[in-house]
Amino acid sequence: MPADTLTSDTAAEATAAAKRVAKEAVASAVESGQKTLAEALDVAERSLNEAAKRLEKVMREGVERLKTESQPYRENATQQFDDAQKYVLERVKERPVTATLAGLGVGLLLGLLLANRSGR
Repeated sequence: MPADTLTSDTAAEATAAAKRVAKEAVASAVESGQKTLAEALDVAERSLNEAAKRLEKVMREGVERLKTESQPYRENATQQFDDAQKYVLERVKERPVTATLAGLGVGLLLGLLLANRSGR
């Protein structure tokens, strides 16, 4: 029986050794996986930060280009508004009574239209 006991003890030791090796392998695999995941997350974060910076730059350039391209239109609209204001002021100075009556007429017409609308 000592031979069987020796075989059984050897088998138990081999099993225990195999378990230790397996646990170490699993722990090593988990550690390696965690390191790989952390590295992948760092790379992804850097990529997102770079993409955000590029997007911000493109948006700023777009806004600046829009401002530059709309400048002539803004100046033209301002000039037309100033011209219209001067024209109205000149006509009112030429005929103040007519301008006053026209203003009263427009106000009366708008008042009637709004009163008619709210009465429905």
